[in-house]
Amino acid sequence: MQKIVPNLWFHRNAAEAAEFYRTAFPGTQLIDTTYYPQEGLPDFQRDFAGEVLTIDLEIAGFRFTLINAGDEFTPNPAISFMVAFDEHSDGDARQRLDETWEALGEGGTELMPLTEYPFSSYYGWMQDRYGVSWQLSLIDSTDGAGSRPSVYPSLLFGGAEQNRAAKAKERYLVAFPDSADGATALYSEQTGPAPEGAVMYTDFQLEGQWFAAMDSGVEQDFTFTPGISLLVNAADQAEIDQLWDQLSHVPEAEQCGWCTDEFGVSWQIAPENMNELMDRDGAYAKLMDMKKIEIDRF
Repeated sequence: MQKIVPNLWFHRNAAEAAEFYRTAFPGTQLIDTTYYPQEGLPDFQRDFAGEVLTIDLEIAGFRFTLINAGDEFTPNPAISFMVAFDEHSDGDARQRLDETWEALGEGGTELMPLTEYPFSSYYGWMQDRYGVSWQLSLIDSTDGAGSRPSVYPSLLFGGAEQNRAAKAKERYLVAFPDSADGATALYSEQTGPAPEGAVMYTDFQLEGQWFAAMDSGVEQDFTFTPGISLLVNAADQAEIDQLWDQLSHVPEAEQCGWCTDEFGVSWQIAPENMNELMDRDGAYAKLMDMKKIEIDRF
């Protein structure tokens, strides 16, 4: 099981989005679908009774969960996803990248044009029609680029969280016992709101999974929201307690296993057998009454 799973928030159109990603990214697999219960929903969710609740899918073997909900939150580029197309293993990698770029661009917004950059021979950053952002790049795994997975999340520290990438990485490496540092490149001069020495790019592993982080070199009017959250599949209550103590920093944001850290990033700390627990009688209502998840309350 993938330990940390990004959750993407959609406005009643998660099923439509899942089909969109299935066609946009070659080899995408739809894994599982859950549904809202028919009864016992709180007032604000009653019109969701029986509808899709979540859809799990895998892009290049990396799992995402699509949440079907209201209009409370929307994804933004504070968390985006690096997607690599490897010329060494796929002779048509550039064509596949172009096709994915074109698909994501239908109704989307180009954040960085698809072209050559000092850090990549072919790269572009696109925010799709649902607000989810993708950084596509062409790589050759024989030059060392293959040491990173095909898909992994990237955290952009801008707006109210400007220039906090280094501190956040330090915090996450402590919060997750199975963690490791990776590469780091710093700004060599003042670049927009990022001073000399701020993080231009860094990456690291949490629970064996790669993440990237960077301080924005351009003024931003957004930062992290629950529109994209990171679900951690905890082994037991002890791990839930440990991660909650490390990550929960905003008491008023605690709800149903969700919490917000000191940088504004939203996390969901849940037991790895959550689906099994949710099959029990009255489980949904019990979950809605919790802040930190307490397994023995189900």
